[in-house]
Amino acid sequence: MPDIKVWDGRSYPLGATPDEWGVNFALFSAGATRVELCLFDKSGVTETARYELPVRENNIWHIYLEGVKVGQVYGYRVYGPYEPARGKRFNPNKLLIDPYAKKLVGRLIWNKAIFGYDTESPEKDLSFSTLDSAPYVPKSVVVGENEFDWSDDVPPQVDPAKTVFYELHVKGFTKAHPKVQDNKRGTFAGLASRNVCSYLNWLGVTSVELMPVNAFMGERNVGMRDNYWGYETLSFFALEPSYLVGANVDDFKKMVKRFHESGMEVILDMVYNHTFEGNHLGPTLCYRGIDNESYYTLDGANKRYYYDSTGCGASFNLQNPYVLTLVMDSMRYFVEEMHIDGFRLDLATSLARVRQEFTQHSGFLMSVRQDEVMQLVKIAAEPWDIGIGGYQLGAFPPGMMEWNDRYRDVVRRFWRGDDRQVGELASRIAGSSDIFGPSHRTIWSSVNYITVHDGMTLNDLVTYNHKHNFANGEDNRDGTDANWSWNSGIEGMSTDKQIMENRKLRLRAMMATLLLSFGTPIIRAGDEFLNTQFGNNNAYCQDNVISYLMWETFCTEEINNIRFVKKLIKLRKRMGIFNRKNFFTGTVVDHKQGLKDIAWYTDKGTEFTQADWYQASRKSLAYVVVAHEKLFMVVLNANANNLKWKLPNIKKSYKWNLLMDSSERFEAERLGAGAEIWVPAWSVLCFEIKK
Repeated sequence: MPDIKVWDGRSYPLGATPDEWGVNFALFSAGATRVELCLFDKSGVTETARYELPVRENNIWHIYLEGVKVGQVYGYRVYGPYEPARGKRFNPNKLLIDPYAKKLVGRLIWNKAIFGYDTESPEKDLSFSTLDSAPYVPKSVVVGENEFDWSDDVPPQVDPAKTVFYELHVKGFTKAHPKVQDNKRGTFAGLASRNVCSYLNWLGVTSVELMPVNAFMGERNVGMRDNYWGYETLSFFALEPSYLVGANVDDFKKMVKRFHESGMEVILDMVYNHTFEGNHLGPTLCYRGIDNESYYTLDGANKRYYYDSTGCGASFNLQNPYVLTLVMDSMRYFVEEMHIDGFRLDLATSLARVRQEFTQHSGFLMSVRQDEVMQLVKIAAEPWDIGIGGYQLGAFPPGMMEWNDRYRDVVRRFWRGDDRQVGELASRIAGSSDIFGPSHRTIWSSVNYITVHDGMTLNDLVTYNHKHNFANGEDNRDGTDANWSWNSGIEGMSTDKQIMENRKLRLRAMMATLLLSFGTPIIRAGDEFLNTQFGNNNAYCQDNVISYLMWETFCTEEINNIRFVKKLIKLRKRMGIFNRKNFFTGTVVDHKQGLKDIAWYTDKGTEFTQADWYQASRKSLAYVVVAHEKLFMVVLNANANNLKWKLPNIKKSYKWNLLMDSSERFEAERLGAGAEIWVPAWSVLCFEIKK
């Protein structure tokens, strides 16, 4: 160990900040009585030195160590009262991760020593553990300034109105990819490979949304199964080590740069609402041991327990200014240092609670709205949590997108053949102005989806009536029962040609609906080539072929479906009407013909009346939108039979051209105003009407 000189250091910035002479360490803790910094060798196994932080300044403990360099491995021991009934859980026997650590070394080893209490005591967390956790926990690593060459990196800054999201899992997308090198499969480097980027670019998506990439660990409370999805965050800065080749953080930066070179954005799914530490019986790895009362929202009636609006044990306390600063610093870090282009915020309602109630005036939402860095990127909220008043779809402020589950549900129900769906479906297809319009939002505020990671795949929606989650080890109790799926007559895989054809028709019709709806579409990775999870709608712990995309198994049908999705994305981009930002008003924009900006038509060629909207058994509708000198008409038929359809008597002198037929069964001898056609069962047709 080189000679190290100790200085007071400074309180800002938080974390470990190196310069040419040494490293400044700064840690927030309001309740601590003493803080020690422990240095380790490069492996993180052997402790080499220990220093007490000499200065407490505005609840920031700090020290400067001259002679310490980039790459130094370290952790903290924080002293203070251990009184769980009062919300205080300090235990210096537990080595703690720096909340601002940008890199970790070592993996968590499940051992009773990682808990702040004696796991064998009948008093549970009211007891005190004297076991040293250092041999079993990850350590923090000092990271230097960003020396990566970003010189020619240009963020695509895709117009929100032109965005097509594509959600994928880093490991699941690349683990079985035949054109990714073996040592790069399941990593950022694998995702950055030219074959992967070329495929996504060819498909036409604009923005790749990565499921959580921050360091995460498994879930002990479900039989030691790993949280494969990554929603149990350990660090808000450090990347998941298993996604790096040789612990090289530059892998992530190279990936971002490669995507930018291909014209695609990188969006991160961030989990700021809870952490891996869980409830009062969870381990002590970081925040709980540094300052439990500050980092988590405690139960007002009994501070031994936590207020939990997340379903994951304890809500992160963004009402504390230092905790809020941590989250904002994390977001700015990924934008400024990692060049990412936006965020999807998991359980975002939880982030915006003040005294347990959601408000647009929360510290978090106000901070995001005024932050100049955040104005440059896309932010999409998952607008709910499980707390009281947790469902807040449409309540987030202007400038933010929101995942629209009402779109998901009605599209599934409509193509399943449910009654009384056309009214709701029309509202969702038109951009959900009833949800986002009152707060003066834009049409792209609605993130439309049918499937995402949480739930069945698109293929499984037409293959299974029920979830099949037995592989999760919870007796099929986990995961939602509200799938709105239909198997077409046989549960699971089938060789029946008619059933397979019916499934194909509905699957394609749903994908066409998604990409011909107004708002911002998001496609689940693998849906374009009929990926299946064998009916599992909650594959959070399936680090195996259930979750991996099986690229080598493509058949003609799957290749054809990929081409179909590519065609749809290309069509969406070509039809400039989908670039609009304002909601439709239903007012006349073509006074000669009396055409509205959007109009809805029945199979009789007439505009919908009030009675038409309330006809319970109606399973078809069409909309016509005006786009400059062109009109576009989209017809949706969810009937199991071909439907005789009269085209509306508009623009008699214009030509009608078929742009897309999801069924590939449409036949027309004559197209034109007032003509009668047969719309195939379970199909979507798109026409262009122009001079």
